[in-house]
Amino acid sequence: MRITYPDLYFDEVPDLKKVIDSGWLTKGPYVEEFERMIKNYVGAKYAIAVSSGTAALHLALISLNISSGDEVIVPDFTFVATANAVEYTGAKPVFADIDLKTLNIDVEDIKKKITDKTKVIMPVHGFGQSANMGEIRKIAKEHNLFIVEDAACALGAKYKGEFCGTMGDLGCFSFHPRKILTTAEGGIVVTNNDEHAKLIERLRDHGSIKKDGRVYFNHCGYNYRLSELHAVLGIAQMKKLDDIIKKRQEAARKLSTLLSGIESLQLPEIDKDYQHIFQSYIVLLGEGIDRYEFMTNLKGKDIETVVGNHSLHSQPFYKNKYGYKDSDIPNSFAAAERSVALPLYPQMTEEEINLLAETVRNTL
Repeated sequence: MRITYPDLYFDEVPDLKKVIDSGWLTKGPYVEEFERMIKNYVGAKYAIAVSSGTAALHLALISLNISSGDEVIVPDFTFVATANAVEYTGAKPVFADIDLKTLNIDVEDIKKKITDKTKVIMPVHGFGQSANMGEIRKIAKEHNLFIVEDAACALGAKYKGEFCGTMGDLGCFSFHPRKILTTAEGGIVVTNNDEHAKLIERLRDHGSIKKDGRVYFNHCGYNYRLSELHAVLGIAQMKKLDDIIKKRQEAARKLSTLLSGIESLQLPEIDKDYQHIFQSYIVLLGEGIDRYEFMTNLKGKDIETVVGNHSLHSQPFYKNKYGYKDSDIPNSFAAAERSVALPLYPQMTEEEINLLAETVRNTL
């Protein structure tokens, strides 16, 4: 049982052959259609497709003129791409702790980390559940800060009826194979700001702009385009995105029911005001459990698991550069040491769910 399977099948993408036969593999109509579908789905004015979720974060920050001397607050418990995108700009990622129940950024710790150098709060909607955007927006407004949402895992997730990615100045999604929707590799930036959108459109294509029949390069841009082939994959899944989400939620609900009552296992917390879409099903093991022994035992029964996520301040690059100790951000470090992602995917059968739950229970 693998950790996930993309909900994508060859017969759903007949236009792949059309793209290949046309010889037009980039900057074409399928990318435009994919962008249109995303922006219409979440209700944004603009959607700019790029080569990865990391590229989306990088361009979002550049569009806000973030650079050396600035600080960007990010959750410490996240994938390294969140902080790396800040480093690319020359700014400093400032790590905030998390709430151990939701595994999302702790709004009280955000307040403690704000300085006169802070320019952006970059919340991550962890594993498909929104961060507390109501409080984050209040903090940002009070301190005149931008919000860039790292919604890599959260296409379709909501906070009190609002789509993740649309509640800040810019929102960034990823289409890596473990995400809700995949284009193999890819990402997208959504925004309602005309200036930001136009700049990102230029920067993803080497900073180019067309004028009077000629191409000019007014910026030092990047090769961050999404190809037509990738866009075709995304279009096929956008047509069934709501069904993908519904199946993931149902599988997660059944799994939680079967795993309930195990004292040494903390199950995902679902806030009633949020729509959790379960990009991953993350559990926390009790403090006395050897995580790698647990994962090895499941692997021996052909069940794949992975570590839930990373505590960035304890990773060698950030630890060495900024002088962190493991104990500096305690909840994040604890989650990084105890979290496990269990298999979850929309095609999961009743038999697979029962087998997974029984194996986890017996192993613990």
